[in-house]
Amino acid sequence: MTSMFHVANANQLLAGLPSFEQDAFIAVCETVELVFGEVLLQPTETINHVYFPIDSFISLISKLDSDDQIEVTMAGREGMLGISLVLGIDESPLLALVQGAGTAFRLNAVSFQALLLKCPVLHQRLKHYIYVVMCQLARSVACNHFHRIEARLARWLLMTQDRAGCDQLHLTHEFLAMMLGVRRAGITLAAISLQTRGLIRYQRGEITVLDRPGLIEAACGCYNQDCALYARILPVA
Repeated sequence: MTSMFHVANANQLLAGLPSFEQDAFIAVCETVELVFGEVLLQPTETINHVYFPIDSFISLISKLDSDDQIEVTMAGREGMLGISLVLGIDESPLLALVQGAGTAFRLNAVSFQALLLKCPVLHQRLKHYIYVVMCQLARSVACNHFHRIEARLARWLLMTQDRAGCDQLHLTHEFLAMMLGVRRAGITLAAISLQTRGLIRYQRGEITVLDRPGLIEAACGCYNQDCALYARILPVA
């Protein structure tokens, strides 16, 4: 059975909840395994479940009519999938794709919305999370337009490492190109540059982060700004 300690420490949005709200969450959630490449939600599809990742993480991808697509944000243990339900909207404009396999808390939509009515602290934290995501989405648009591919790749690897909780990331150039919305050749050149500087090692679809401080220095300032925003808006007591 899911323990109160487990809930409080497994996902940052649930940290600091009073014991009553933790008990209420435990009563309606289940722990599920998310599989790499699994599509949890299609754009405009009705949200039937929300997910609070524990050691998994989810890419949220914007798709155009031409089938072009680009990742605009991620949800790992710092976030959740299905946040639009907090606004009373039962659909999402984004494709939700499991990028990192692992576990997550899952609640059905009806139970989640009922939970919000009796858990004011959780409700408030989730409204703050909406603001964080809005800021991240806005920054992502500007970052994709103005910043160099190498800096964007460094930022994306740091974001992925934060959620994966390890230095080894299983990523192909094709997947990275799709996530960043650039040509594969651009990813290749950027990865070679980061590897030449001793920041990463890339081999056969696996990237190993060798020098995290150096990678932070190589990334655009968006990474540090996102981290600082989250810490300020969603502090853990």
